[in-house]
Amino acid sequence: MPATDASTSSTSPAAERIARTAQAASTIVVLAALLSLQPVTTDAYLPALPALTQALGGSMASGQLTLSALLLAFGGSQLIWGPLSDRFGRRPILLCSIVLYTLASLGSVVAASMDLLILWRTLQGAAMGAVVMCGRAIVRDLYSPVSGARAMSKALTGLGVVACMCAPVGGLLTQWLGWRAPLAAVTAYALICLWLVWRYMPETLQQPNPQALQPRTLARTWALVLRHPTFWAYSLLTTASYGGLFVYLASSSFIFIDVLGMSRTHYGWVLFSSGLSYFFGTFLCRALMARWGLRRTVALGGLLSVSGGTLMAGAAWMGWQHPVALLAPFYLFTLGHGIHQPCGQTGCVAPFPQAAGVASAFNGFMMTLLAFAIGLWLGQLRVDSVWPLVQGVWGCSLLLALVAWWPVQKFAPSS
Repeated sequence: MPATDASTSSTSPAAERIARTAQAASTIVVLAALLSLQPVTTDAYLPALPALTQALGGSMASGQLTLSALLLAFGGSQLIWGPLSDRFGRRPILLCSIVLYTLASLGSVVAASMDLLILWRTLQGAAMGAVVMCGRAIVRDLYSPVSGARAMSKALTGLGVVACMCAPVGGLLTQWLGWRAPLAAVTAYALICLWLVWRYMPETLQQPNPQALQPRTLARTWALVLRHPTFWAYSLLTTASYGGLFVYLASSSFIFIDVLGMSRTHYGWVLFSSGLSYFFGTFLCRALMARWGLRRTVALGGLLSVSGGTLMAGAAWMGWQHPVALLAPFYLFTLGHGIHQPCGQTGCVAPFPQAAGVASAFNGFMMTLLAFAIGLWLGQLRVDSVWPLVQGVWGCSLLLALVAWWPVQKFAPSS
């Protein structure tokens, strides 16, 4: 018996390390799946966007609204989901929202008109807001700011893998089975996320705030977040970066397919290649942080972003109306995006351990508010040239560089 006790004692630390490693790995996998729900929802159906717009008798503006309305609901709903998750915990909010998302996804599959599709996509966006917001808040629950940036980078690497596959799979499904098939695939992915959360994601909020929903407490929390310069520095970083990406997502299907004559299948591979660039950007983020620290990493990311936007504008001014002339510089922008998102999403919630849900919600709201404005802007334009894409990406890249080189350098921690 003593020998057995000694053996158990000697192996216990190793067993505990293995258990902790396995738990950390499963957490990253679940986080990657949760955060990936956003590109799955937006990217998988993009190759089908022109076809579904035509099939349902809609205009280009109504087709854009299936994306921009989803994103506005995604951002606005986070202002409600954030306090709810601080009050009741992450797990119950996740489970309820994924169920709601799945039902809305089924509604999208069977929608018989553009108005109904927009309605179901809006409900999808509202539910998706809770999923992504909780994913970001979970990182703050479990990690310190710098460790959180590394963990978020790993999760976003997984997101990059999923994002790379969304458009090619969506294009193939559209070509083989019609425009409803990608929407059905999104529903299947939601069920996978539901199972992962139910099986592998315990509650991460150690001390829920029973007063989080009281108006006075909520007002104080909002004021605390909105007065903090670090929150604004990082939120502006993620917002500008996502704005450039959204311009690409919202306009590229019409430009590459209708203007430049690319097939839907080839367009899917175009989105795959840009997702692959983002994927490598998340690896670059971790490598640069280990060598240069947080501030220099964000500054280098800003250089990549503004270089990509400026080179896109230069190619358009020189009349190079070819997909390669647009994609090659955009890869620089997506490399920078792979740096800015993990740093920004963890940085904006880092000062608020007891209000990570609210901070994450405001950050998500800012990103999607800009995306909605961009969608309205694009809906008013005639997308018969590459200029809407070029102007949008270039403008966001200039703002992104300004934020990366000024407020982030002033208010971010040095390590």
